[in-house]
Amino acid sequence: MKNVTHRQSNPFGHQPDCQNFVPGYGDANAHFHVIGDHPGVHGGIDSGIPFTETPGSERLQSALVEAGLLESAGTPPTVAQTYFSYLCMCVTPGPPTQADYDDLERFFDSELRAITAHVLLPVGERATKHVLANYAARNGHLDMDALHATERQGAGWLIYPIKDPGTWTDADEQKLVDALTTLQQRDYRQEVDLGRFLPGDDPYRVR
Repeated sequence: MKNVTHRQSNPFGHQPDCQNFVPGYGDANAHFHVIGDHPGVHGGIDSGIPFTETPGSERLQSALVEAGLLESAGTPPTVAQTYFSYLCMCVTPGPPTQADYDDLERFFDSELRAITAHVLLPVGERATKHVLANYAARNGHLDMDALHATERQGAGWLIYPIKDPGTWTDADEQKLVDALTTLQQRDYRQEVDLGRFLPGDDPYRVR
């Protein structure tokens, strides 16, 4: 099943109970879903576009362009099979509280399941911890240096954790580019072929 919306900013029309928020942005039929923490960490307070307006986000966009997940970087970026969103889309006076994250979880989870990307790319420790705990059944301490740009199998998704780009070395950036480039050279789609249950030899792939 494909989404029918062609809107790139807030394609599902989420309206959280906050005065200023940074909604999801990108291709609603994306293969890759980039997941950040909140606007105060990964940017977009003025632009309304996730992963913009900070040096780290610009570096992440540049790496995604090199890996082929974006057509061009910018505010907004030109997306290609990629979607960006935050765990906490609301702009808060300081760091979001646990209550903020809990309240906005319904928006994040519904969007993630509506898009059904094949690959989840959580950025930073909080996003990585949330994704691994909820979509790969893994809890506990996270070593982001060890997890960075390595593949983890989730419950219906491939997961590639990403260190916060504000802390990257050149080697970290290249490792991510190489991992995503290599991934796209194989069939990474998380689908089941039901064609064996149908007459004929044509595949019937279901997400």
